Amino acid sequence: MKNLIDFLTKNAHWFLLLLLEFLGAVLLFKFNNYQGSVYYTTANAINGKIYEIHASMLAFIHQAENNEALTQRNYMLEQELTRLQTLLDKDGTRRDSTVIAMNDSATRYIRTIPAKVITNEINKAENYITINKGTSDGVRPDMAVTSGLGPVGVVYMSSAHYSIVVPLLNTRSSLSVRIRGERYFGNLRWDGQQVNEAEVEDIPRFARFNSHNAWIETSGYSSIFPEGLIVGKVKHVYSSSDGLSYRLTVELTTDFSRLRDVLVIDNKRQLERINLMRSAKDSISVNN
Repeated sequence: MKNLIDFLTKNAHWFLLLLLEFLGAVLLFKFNNYQGSVYYTTANAINGKIYEIHASMLAFIHQAENNEALTQRNYMLEQELTRLQTLLDKDGTRRDSTVIAMNDSATRYIRTIPAKVITNEINKAENYITINKGTSDGVRPDMAVTSGLGPVGVVYMSSAHYSIVVPLLNTRSSLSVRIRGERYFGNLRWDGQQVNEAEVEDIPRFARFNSHNAWIETSGYSSIFPEGLIVGKVKHVYSSSDGLSYRLTVELTTDFSRLRDVLVIDNKRQLERINLMRSAKDSISVNN
C-alpha cells in the first residue's frame, strides 16, 4: 500500500495533466458545433469498423454452421423446384412460352445486394439490425432483407455505407403471410418472447389445413416482400380471443441468433408501387 501511495504522489502531476486534458476535450467537443460534428463522424466511422471486424471474426467462427444452413436451404430449393416443375408438367404450362416470358419479365426488375450483419439485437422488444451496405451500394429505406433461410426484415434508415433494418423480431413489425397451398391470409407479428417463434393472426375460422405440415410464406400483398418466401412452419393452432379466427404459432426458418449474411432485395417495380401508394394517400388527405 505504501508503494502505491508513493507512486501516486510521485506522479500526481501527470494524473492532473491527463484529467485536465480530458476535461478540455469534453468542453471543446460539447460546446463547439464543428468540433463536435467532426468527433461524432469520426467516432461513428471507428465504431463501424470495429463492428465489421467483430462480425468478421464471428462469421469465421460460425463458418461451418453457416455452410450447413446454406446446404439445407439449397436442398429445400431443389425440392421446391421439383414440385413446381411437376405442377407445370401436369397442367401443360411448362411448354407455354407466354408463362416463361412473364417469369423472365418479373425477375428482370429484381436484383439482390449481399450484405453482412455487423450488429444484431434479439433480446429487446424493439430490436434492430445494422448491415454494412448503404446508399452508395444501392440500399434505400423500404427494401426487403432476407437470409438464406427466410425473410429478415425491412430497411428502415440508410447512410452512405450502413443501414438499419427493422427485423421480424420487433414488436412493431408486421408481415402479410399465407398458408402455403391453401391461400388463407393473415398477419405475422412477434410477441417479444421466443426468438425463433412468431404469431400469425386473423386466419379465417372456416380455414381447413393440415396443421402438422403447414408452411407459412409471404403473401405478396405487401409492397415490400415478394410472394412465396418461406417464413416458417406452423407449430400450434389456437382460437383467437373472440373466437372468430385462428391464431398460429410459427417456428421461424430464419435463425436470428446466428444471422451473419443477408440479401437486400432491390425491386424496381416495388419502389414504383410504394411511391404510387404514397401519392394516393397524400392526394386523399389533401382532398379531405
